[in-house]
Amino acid sequence: MSLKIAIGSDHHGILVRTKITEFLHQLGHTVLEFGPLLEEKQPVDYPDIASEVAQRISRQEVDRGILICGTGIGMCITANKFVGVRAAPIIDELAAELSRRHNDLNVLCLSGDMLDEGTIHRIIEIWLTSPFDGGRHEKRIEKIEKIEKQLGMC
Repeated sequence: MSLKIAIGSDHHGILVRTKITEFLHQLGHTVLEFGPLLEEKQPVDYPDIASEVAQRISRQEVDRGILICGTGIGMCITANKFVGVRAAPIIDELAAELSRRHNDLNVLCLSGDMLDEGTIHRIIEIWLTSPFDGGRHEKRIEKIEKIEKQLGMC
């Protein structure tokens, strides 16, 4: 199944983002890229890039999002401020699978500094192909959505 994926990075993740974009194209997905170009050497602020991707998830313009910064943590914090975004920093294959099966994670946050290319590819493949289990997990996602509504986020 082909997905529309928004991918963004700050200056720490430019090279990783470029490689992931190529990988996603090879898998047959459509990719929207956000962040500085490889030849741009200036730092950018991760909240600006995370907002670009998270807005597209929140508006349901894309199916999934991938964010890369030094650790993935700053991107995650920002992305989770948007309605309907469920983002987490993922560092291994098990977390990638469970983030989809249990949490229906729609934004994958990765470390551009701490993960090697092979690990990143395995994480992405698992995250893209693992289904949401629904059932008792669906009830929990609904509770998260209810909290968003109570806080006036939607």
